[in-house]
Amino acid sequence: MFNKLLKFIVLIGLICGFLFINNQAVFAQERVFLDLSLEYLDSYELTTQDFENTRVGGFSGITYDKQKDLFYVISDDRSRLAPARFYTLKMSLANNKIAQVNIEGVTLLKDRGGEVYAQDTIDPEAIALSPRNSVFISSEGISHLGVAPFINEYDLEGNLLSEVPIPKRYIYDGEEGKGVQDNYGFESLTIKANGTMPQDPFRLFTATELALSQDFNDDMPETLLRSRMMHYVVNPFGQPVLISENLYPVNKADFGVIFNGLSDIYALPEEGYLLALERNLGLRGFGAKIFQIVMANATDIYAENSLAGNIDNINPVKKKLVLNLKDLNIDLDNLEGITFGPRLADGSQSLILVSDNNFTPTREKTQFLLFKLSKT
Repeated sequence: MFNKLLKFIVLIGLICGFLFINNQAVFAQERVFLDLSLEYLDSYELTTQDFENTRVGGFSGITYDKQKDLFYVISDDRSRLAPARFYTLKMSLANNKIAQVNIEGVTLLKDRGGEVYAQDTIDPEAIALSPRNSVFISSEGISHLGVAPFINEYDLEGNLLSEVPIPKRYIYDGEEGKGVQDNYGFESLTIKANGTMPQDPFRLFTATELALSQDFNDDMPETLLRSRMMHYVVNPFGQPVLISENLYPVNKADFGVIFNGLSDIYALPEEGYLLALERNLGLRGFGAKIFQIVMANATDIYAENSLAGNIDNINPVKKKLVLNLKDLNIDLDNLEGITFGPRLADGSQSLILVSDNNFTPTREKTQFLLFKLSKT
């Protein structure tokens, strides 16, 4: 009888210990992430229009100039309808609503020779304002035409200032089967500035929308979701330095989803934390999810020539779902850009999303969504 009682006590102890350890693991996992929440406030549709001889649309990236209370949005026009460009917008908020969005200006981008970009020599997708009063803009390239992706810095008049060095593995080479795939390049770009002076170093993050050619295995469809994220430090002198490259795992598509990819990222004030916007298209239209991502303890994959095989030895960036926009039960469009906006009336932080209408106003629209970001 005593032996049975002893075994029972030991068994209960083991079970309790197991539950304690697993609860501790859960708590530790929760502590990795910030306690964030997003409250949907409003939606606004920009009317279809032309501005200074350009077709307004294709808004695939957005950034906010806090000092001037202005937004800069990049158009993904490949210099087909008008030269490659970004627009300056003024957004008026009132009573937690978007009262008005006005176009204040358009800026044409210039290449190395000081000329506007020729047709199909650029595919601009993301934009980020830097602390030195310039914008960094990413182009995902046009692989089938041999147009390489790039990340360039421009002044606010559109003049080229500098170029971020891109590793050769991102440059498309059909014979070697490497580089960004068509439309799967640098859709995202964000800047994290810690300094107080314009000349202080800052961080730049970018990621591919989906896997590079060499990271995709036809026999393993899930490998298409293995995006690469790059982390640079931009100094006042010399070229930006790539300090790490990490695996970003795009979420598996929900039932009925045809396409799912990483469309933008945004660096939070807290070090090592970002938001990620994943946009999808399915049988029921567009959808989007916003994730919190954490860079800590992610494996540096700079030396990994391919991610098309077993990656059990790689720690990806950690992700946590903040909001599935489908749960809002509102009409969603092709959301591609994310940024903080001005403070709301109660002092809380606003978050703005913008959609790319693909220059098809009868089917898609230019949509702005307003959210309130809360931290506890």
